[in-house]
Amino acid sequence: MLDKWLSATLDEALASEGFDSFSPGAAGQGRLPGGRYRILGEGILELTPDVVSADARSVVISAGIHGNETAPIELVGEWLAALESGRLALAAPLLVILGNLPSIRAQARFVTTNLNRLFRRGLDQHGAEPERARELMRAVDGFFARYPERRLHLDMHTAIRDSRYPRFAVVPYSEKRPESEKRPETEKQPETQPRFHWRALAAAGMQAVLLQHQHSWTFSHYSRHYHAAEAYTLELGKVRPFGDNDLDALNGMRAWLGALAEGRPFSTATLDELRFFQVAHELMRTSDTFRLTFAENVANFSEFPVGETLAEDDESGPFVVEEGPLSVVFPNAHVELNARAALLVRPCEPPDSP
Repeated sequence: MLDKWLSATLDEALASEGFDSFSPGAAGQGRLPGGRYRILGEGILELTPDVVSADARSVVISAGIHGNETAPIELVGEWLAALESGRLALAAPLLVILGNLPSIRAQARFVTTNLNRLFRRGLDQHGAEPERARELMRAVDGFFARYPERRLHLDMHTAIRDSRYPRFAVVPYSEKRPESEKRPETEKQPETQPRFHWRALAAAGMQAVLLQHQHSWTFSHYSRHYHAAEAYTLELGKVRPFGDNDLDALNGMRAWLGALAEGRPFSTATLDELRFFQVAHELMRTSDTFRLTFAENVANFSEFPVGETLAEDDESGPFVVEEGPLSVVFPNAHVELNARAALLVRPCEPPDSP
């Protein structure tokens, strides 16, 4: 059933052939070994165990927020198949989300605008992707209201370019919520801020951690900011078409997903091979004349020395590296106007978890 749900969700032709059991409502629910499933919306699936493990977390797993990032979707498919077959024993509440369905079907990063910049309450934009952002925010709000303890959100992606560290985690920026953004009364306030489990990231095969410096309104940031969840954007290699992904390179993530589904502690690793970076600057495309001065195929975490010019813009002028070397992450000179064209980062020490 769950593999057919995934197929029907990803294939518009199948989705239009009357698969009532894959739609929200009474038909869109049923049993699986150890629990039950419920379809909350197109591409939104909740799994509820019969017995919740003492070590279970309330887990949101999302993939396909960008439609051409296929490896996480294939990994989710494997994971759901293992749950449905009983090879994994469901013992934790899970919310599974496939994000931008039209862009997944079109094998494109997005259709009209970048969905992963729209996860903010009070969003005033209109169109298919803003509406999808609102739907996904409501789904997360409802799930964390039902299961408020030990919240975790793993938003899985792949990068559009090579990387010095192919698998890395982006940690959303966090600060105390202002009074104007109090949670609704139906939302339980967590008693403490979440801990970040760096050793779990290392055991899952992450090679680097990037600490965000300001609000970015990504999906993982939404869960962190509004629900005080432990949340990460996970980059799991490079963008490739369906069927061309090396899922063996994601064995660590596969193991972590299995442990989360079964509500058991995950084996940890040392931090010896995990590198930490802090964002130092953000390059913005503020005019049509903006350009990055380095090659378009430069890898993530490539380092540039002091004195190097990294960007030029007739309005804002050049950006020159000062004070110390900087590494570039997510460079893309072709983003929409007033959008981020690159992050510039420096190494830092592992922060203490709150």
